[in-house]
Amino acid sequence: MRNAAGREIPLSVRGYGEVRPYLGPFVVQPDGRVMGRKLAAGRPLSNKVMNSLEEAMEAAGLKDGMTISFHHSLRNGDDVINMVMAAIARSGIRDLTLAPSSFLDVNDELVPYIEQGVVTAVETSGARGELGKYLTNNRMEKKPTIIRSHGGRVRAIQSGELHIDIAFIAAPTCDIYGNLNGTEGPAACGSLGYAKVDAEYADTVIAITDHLVPTPIYPISIPQTHVDYIVQVERIGDPKGISSGSLRYTSNPRDLLIAQMAARVIERSGYFQEGFGIQLGAGAAPVATGRFLKEKMVEQGITASLGLGGITGPFVDLLEEGLIRTIFDVQSFDGRAIESLRKNPRHQEVDAGFYANPHNRGPLVNQLDFVVLGATEVDVDFNVNVITDSNGMIMGASGGHSDTSAGAKCTIIVAPLHRGRLPMVTEAVQTVVTPGETVDVIVTDRGVAINPKRMDLLEHLSGSGLPIMPIQELKNLAYEWSGRPEPIALSDEIVGVVEYRDGTIIDVIRRPVTMD
Repeated sequence: MRNAAGREIPLSVRGYGEVRPYLGPFVVQPDGRVMGRKLAAGRPLSNKVMNSLEEAMEAAGLKDGMTISFHHSLRNGDDVINMVMAAIARSGIRDLTLAPSSFLDVNDELVPYIEQGVVTAVETSGARGELGKYLTNNRMEKKPTIIRSHGGRVRAIQSGELHIDIAFIAAPTCDIYGNLNGTEGPAACGSLGYAKVDAEYADTVIAITDHLVPTPIYPISIPQTHVDYIVQVERIGDPKGISSGSLRYTSNPRDLLIAQMAARVIERSGYFQEGFGIQLGAGAAPVATGRFLKEKMVEQGITASLGLGGITGPFVDLLEEGLIRTIFDVQSFDGRAIESLRKNPRHQEVDAGFYANPHNRGPLVNQLDFVVLGATEVDVDFNVNVITDSNGMIMGASGGHSDTSAGAKCTIIVAPLHRGRLPMVTEAVQTVVTPGETVDVIVTDRGVAINPKRMDLLEHLSGSGLPIMPIQELKNLAYEWSGRPEPIALSDEIVGVVEYRDGTIIDVIRRPVTMD
């Protein structure tokens, strides 16, 4: 069948079941109640501190067939997921569903555990590196890899679609009662926004820390009421690895040109007014957009009410200079953000549900006037791909892309017209993650395209001096230089299912034939 994003998807997928097709960004409404975790009781003077990972896993009742989760706030500096999976493999436990908030390059070490049958299903926001390639070329044993947005993951957990038996939480600081935070300790990572959700809904929670203290900590990000067991290890990770992966600061002239034009779009959009809300993605051009926007805010005496999302140093600068009133931090992307969260009460830690879950009474993404996001590719229908590359390989993450695009009044996608000799504006993207009806403006180094549905933006941006052109013209420019890309030969085997934030299927990922 063809869904509302124009993608051909099957009526059912082996291991996944019947498919609910994507119908539109706000068509599907929540039904039912939030699922709860099992009850537990901690007795007076009970000791949560275990002597080893193996002891904690035994106490938690880890067994074949369970679903376990991790958070990715330490990003490429994380040691915990690889450490835990190695211990599980040694224990002989098999047939696990692995459901982290996301994977990064550091998780390439997990491939052998999939090959050995320790892991037989994966549900996540994204994957990269060799793990991403493996998940593309090999269908998981129980079901295809399920890709969800950050908000969609919370929705799935709360609805019971994703039930976590045991959550393993990397805790930069933990006291002996099980209170956790991410702002103190040798591996401080800042916000524990993704871990908060897992800690609240998992049946059992194991905190893993390299900074165990005897007295109650302050502040508390995750309370002792959510934590069952504690394991002290030598190291949970290297915080230097946080500022890596998709996060990039740039001096590249092309990125800076794109950022300048994006800032101009914001200025002339009609929403650049006192008290606006904004989120910037972690890519080079989105981060740089904040630098140029700052100049306009100072010139016009405009301050923002809130900054949101994964927080970087440039956002912190705006906060400290009084140009943003408060920051809501679901993930801290660098040392400046971690330090600010530790010291500044106007820099607030929030969980991923408050940030982006579409099925609650009002996620923060709904307060955005602007979101500036990157893309792997966009197409003439304004659909955006951030999950697969030109070979069809899983190499990115859904993240909060579709969540923020749906919530913001003005969604701006920034991307070069070409990467290498590959066009970034195409007739049809390889994989739809964010539907075009929630995307308003495409900014490239060669021109700016505005969604025809947004006649108000077309009116506001006329006379702006920006090189505005139809999206088809941008595509033609891209093809003139690089040629029309050859379609990827795909098998009928579905290796991945991409859920929209409401749980419907916006696209599927098929195994490339060329990789047989």
